[in-house]
Amino acid sequence: MFRLENVTKHYSRRGETVTALRGADLTISDGQYVAIVGPSGSGKTTMLSLLGGMLSPTTGKVWLDETSIYDLPVSARSVLRSQRMGFVFQTFNLVPYLTALQNVQIPLCLQGQSAADQEQRAVELLARFGLADRLQHRPSELSIGQQQRVALARTLVNDPRIILADEPTGNLDPESREVVLDAFDAAHREGRTIVVVTHDPVAAGRASRALTLRAGELTDSGANHEHHEFPQRRSA
Repeated sequence: MFRLENVTKHYSRRGETVTALRGADLTISDGQYVAIVGPSGSGKTTMLSLLGGMLSPTTGKVWLDETSIYDLPVSARSVLRSQRMGFVFQTFNLVPYLTALQNVQIPLCLQGQSAADQEQRAVELLARFGLADRLQHRPSELSIGQQQRVALARTLVNDPRIILADEPTGNLDPESREVVLDAFDAAHREGRTIVVVTHDPVAAGRASRALTLRAGELTDSGANHEHHEFPQRRSA
């Protein structure tokens, strides 16, 4: 469970102080699928970075279960992310000189899994996302939508309990967008906690709860009644 307690985040831009988040209080329960929406520059990515242990708040506390994330040293936060979280970015962050298969294997390699186990799991996920015939292609040889599918497979390969996604459907073709959103639906059915920052109304509509962030002010819109709630079986 995530919990924000009176969290404020200031940063400096061109000599001026900007408030990205102002006195936010929030609880995200295990297994919830949450969309954060709002205009550009409203603080959505900042919010995601705070949840992910990548950006310290100016004031307030960010909790994951009973752990105050920013009371941990940087090294411990890194371990927490690698063990509990998976990230999906609009920019993909694929290694350009590695194949699709090798990119997906990276998290498993860092965990010390055998080469055979790495390959089996990576091939399984890439095939699930319609990329069985693209295993040996490098990112430059893939479409934007295919690159996002590879990035999503890399996120899911080590079975994270929490998925944090920043504009995961931005600039995707309809087919790739549906693949990504179907994967989030499946992860939600498995009881994973999902937080998605998005401008895409279709993506936001798939979440079970909507938050609106505008000028640093967080508003909880509550349950998304267009979304079908699935029984939760596993906790974050």
